[in-house]
Amino acid sequence: MSASGPSVPTVSRTSPRIVIAGAGPAAQALVRQLDRAHFAGTITMLSNRDDVTEELLDVASLPQVSLRFGQPASFIEAGTRTVTTADGMEFGYDHLVIATGAAPQEAPVEGSGHCLSYSTIDDAAHIGEAVKDLTIELGRRPLGILVGTGAAAGQAEAVLRARGVRPVRTTVRPAKVKPRTPGRELNTAGIIFADGSSMNGDIVVLAEERVSRDGLAASAGLRTAPGGGIAISQDFRTSVPGIWAIGDAATFDGVRLGLLVAAASAAGACAAQLMSATSAGAGLQAAA
Repeated sequence: MSASGPSVPTVSRTSPRIVIAGAGPAAQALVRQLDRAHFAGTITMLSNRDDVTEELLDVASLPQVSLRFGQPASFIEAGTRTVTTADGMEFGYDHLVIATGAAPQEAPVEGSGHCLSYSTIDDAAHIGEAVKDLTIELGRRPLGILVGTGAAAGQAEAVLRARGVRPVRTTVRPAKVKPRTPGRELNTAGIIFADGSSMNGDIVVLAEERVSRDGLAASAGLRTAPGGGIAISQDFRTSVPGIWAIGDAATFDGVRLGLLVAAASAAGACAAQLMSATSAGAGLQAAA
């Protein structure tokens, strides 16, 4: 299925065109920041999903935005500054922002939907609220079970300790998560391993590593990090002019961006850079 947002106002060819590959939280935050900055050009978002969320509808209602559902970007021709979707549609751009996010390395653990997860800095606030409510319910410090290795697990442990949770950390991936049932008769949460052994606690947090969706990098000749992710500079620029990256598709200094900067903060900073770049481009065209 392919759909667009409301009709885009008529603009001259000199008006800047921004295409965003992706329509997740980072992409949505970037569009909102560009709107607040009164971006005067057009914004085309290419989503790999067919479902319509309330957040996406809010973004699509902006007059300068065209949102294409089920049209993920599949190829970038950096020389001509065009993006081709999986269905063969082509979109020209002055600036392209890759915000394709990241994916879990492995299939979800059974029952993982009933516990908390930590994959980006933005998850810290959600965990904090859950811990606050659980502490009030229990009347004591919760005992947490933390599953994971690497940077995400390290950050999650720091978040839990800062909020008064006593975390017990395991690097062994469980086969199943047992959810906690709220109420006076408290049923503990826990994890069950493949050999049948288990760990019990008050709260379970999965902080497994994710892999950046950086497949577009090869078609455009973008530099990637050894561990995956499109390498960016401090201003979110990639190694190819006119192409930027934000969110978990991006890597800065070898670390996935979502583990370094909150989505809203990154979007605000990237929007400011894009506004500056588009203004500079308009000035050059006017001079010509």
